[in-house]
Amino acid sequence: MSTTSSDPLVALGALPGVTDAVDSVRKAVDRVYGHRVMRRRSNEVTAEAALRGARASAALSGADWNLEEVRRRTDFSGDGEARVVGAALRLTAEAGQLLSIWRQSPLRVLARLHLVAAGSAAPQDAVGRPRLAGEPVDEPLIEAPLPDADEVAGRLDGLSRIILSGSEAPALVTSAVVHGELLALRPFGSHNGLVARTAERIVLIGSGLDPKSICPAEVGHAEQGRAAYAAAFDGYLSGTPEGMAAWISHCGRSAELGVRESTAVCEALQRGAA
Repeated sequence: MSTTSSDPLVALGALPGVTDAVDSVRKAVDRVYGHRVMRRRSNEVTAEAALRGARASAALSGADWNLEEVRRRTDFSGDGEARVVGAALRLTAEAGQLLSIWRQSPLRVLARLHLVAAGSAAPQDAVGRPRLAGEPVDEPLIEAPLPDADEVAGRLDGLSRIILSGSEAPALVTSAVVHGELLALRPFGSHNGLVARTAERIVLIGSGLDPKSICPAEVGHAEQGRAAYAAAFDGYLSGTPEGMAAWISHCGRSAELGVRESTAVCEALQRGAA
């Protein structure tokens, strides 16, 4: 990610295809917010979006459970998949409480997200902080070369400065870059994908695009499939205009699919079926 100007994300918003993606997401979000169910039962839609988003994020991290199993289960302390699902649920619950802190100290929020994701099972001296030189990273799906600890520290600082300065770029662009950069860096020893997707959610909520958190982009990322997710992420890693545009557009499509999911929830609530 280049930081050659005071607001490097603005140029990304002008890339071919990105403006269309931004407009399409905005229109989709406006439509679901205008649904008649949202006037009376938005809290129920938010809760369901959180559950479905967590399930989808866990699926991308290798724990692809069906929704009813996630809804039914109360103990997530068992095998590895159960712990991943539990981590995703905890992160989704935590995200809404961190919005004001994100604007003041994004690195503190990322540390908190990792602490929440890792839980008590992880070595406590390794949670809530960026990895040190030589420490391993356990991250399913993402197989890109791992930046060293010094590069991680420098790029996290750069990302933090951009967030603190308040980019004029559209929310979709900012959220896609936050998501992509955290996947690229994998700053923690574990749970980086879950943390990256939660940070994307925080940006979308905090930006005002999705203030009620009813448009779970994680659902769209999972629906498009792990292969498409990894391929789009390769575009981010390339750093080329075409690659960056492809990644942002992929994130936009994911947000739209999240909107579609919540629209279906609204329709079910309206029919009395959910």
